[in-house]
Amino acid sequence: MPIPSDTNHHNRRSRFAALASAGALALALGGCAATSTTPVVPGQAPQMSAEERQLGAEAHPQLLAEFGGAYTGPQAAYVEQVGKNIAMQSGLGDARTAYTVTLLNSPVNNAFAIPGGYIYTTRELVALMDNEAELAGVLGHEVGHVAARHSQQRQQAAQQNSILGAVGAILSGVLFGNSQIGQLGQQLAMQGSQLLTLKYSRSQEIQADDLGIAYLSNAGYDPRAMGTVLQSLAAQNALDAQRMGSSNQVPEWASTHPDPASRVSRALSEAQGLPGSVTNKDTFLTRIDGMMYGDDPKQGVVDGDTFIHPVYRFKFSVPSGYFMVNGTRAVSISGQSGKGQLTAGSYNGDMNTYFQNAFNALTDGQQQVTPSSIERTTVNGIPAAYGTARVNSGNGAVDVTVFAYEFSNSQAFHFVTITQAGNAGVFNSMYSSMQRINATQAAAVKARKIDVVTVRSGDTLSSLASRMAYDDYKMERFLVLNSLDSNSSLQVGQKVKIVTY
Repeated sequence: MPIPSDTNHHNRRSRFAALASAGALALALGGCAATSTTPVVPGQAPQMSAEERQLGAEAHPQLLAEFGGAYTGPQAAYVEQVGKNIAMQSGLGDARTAYTVTLLNSPVNNAFAIPGGYIYTTRELVALMDNEAELAGVLGHEVGHVAARHSQQRQQAAQQNSILGAVGAILSGVLFGNSQIGQLGQQLAMQGSQLLTLKYSRSQEIQADDLGIAYLSNAGYDPRAMGTVLQSLAAQNALDAQRMGSSNQVPEWASTHPDPASRVSRALSEAQGLPGSVTNKDTFLTRIDGMMYGDDPKQGVVDGDTFIHPVYRFKFSVPSGYFMVNGTRAVSISGQSGKGQLTAGSYNGDMNTYFQNAFNALTDGQQQVTPSSIERTTVNGIPAAYGTARVNSGNGAVDVTVFAYEFSNSQAFHFVTITQAGNAGVFNSMYSSMQRINATQAAAVKARKIDVVTVRSGDTLSSLASRMAYDDYKMERFLVLNSLDSNSSLQVGQKVKIVTY
């Protein structure tokens, strides 16, 4: 959770919402029907226009800021190499120079594209993949969206629907799940431009799938990789839902696009009979070895029911049964009785102004939401203030609470939570858990990483899973990370991924 330097990040989002919303989460593959080995879109221009390049160049640094920045090092160089190689199949100018491929330092499963040849995938999604063909398939799908100009086609609709924060849209569906944007827990789990995401049309998704599979086959890769990466995403979504403890809680990747599980068989079927067999599994695993996994400590870390930020030196805990997702701008908190987030804004020592800005941010200033009163208190030695506003949503009254902490004369953090009217107290234990940590505690927070190990004689699923750097779901995490199930057999010499510190 890097902290925004000012309170205008909503405005920054709006400047590139049309581009990002047309491209974010573009990996939501809508079905594969590769009936042709010709990868060029009918009527495709031979190269990108100057306008497209300008649009992409303007949005690129803003997207980097929204998604944790670019991940650098050998893994990033490898992803860029594979991405540019698969982009060569698009026929869109000199793909090696026309495309900019970025590995994002983000702990969510995501991939997207914007005009001008800018292609993105997160390190978390790369870690979920099993081989180079799957990486090429994901990036090829995004190249397909660029080649077919899908972002431009969706730009106007995206601008018309960029209603982040509007009270009627957010609050009416907070507890009932039927608003245009959906449950607050879902949108808070998303970052920046994802909050404004619109789906591609089904025909656009199918066309991008067609192109992605054709690119795979023409490059010599196994075209079935599109289907197998969908299988991994479906398994990860199921595990995320299991960890959240409710089938009503949809993982952030799946909340904006259809469940990939329903498309696996079609993807595999449509790849049948196409040439290509290269997967480069061992090369892929060797090249991603050591890549950071999960939260970057510089952005804070979710560890069970506790969030700890070693840079800003604080921690808090959520109530039992609640689930957290660490995003670029906020930490989301989601449970059956309420939703919320922790974030920050500019602070100049005036808590009343800070409070009103926090409430205004819910509506992007379009509607005034004011707490009945602002109460002052102290939490574990930290000056704090809180207030609740009763808001009538489309399906009944809800309570919106802001609980703010003054860490210094120039730094404040706050929770914003939404519950059914009269139920705001469910978060009291969370509010009172906020505390500072010392330098020793901060230094103890370490990044997790992917560790590729070779199976030895005597290794079992259980023994390998026990090495996963988590306190819960060790086996389930290990199986999903390696596309295995509980009946899988391990072979001596086989390479598998585990997560370590």
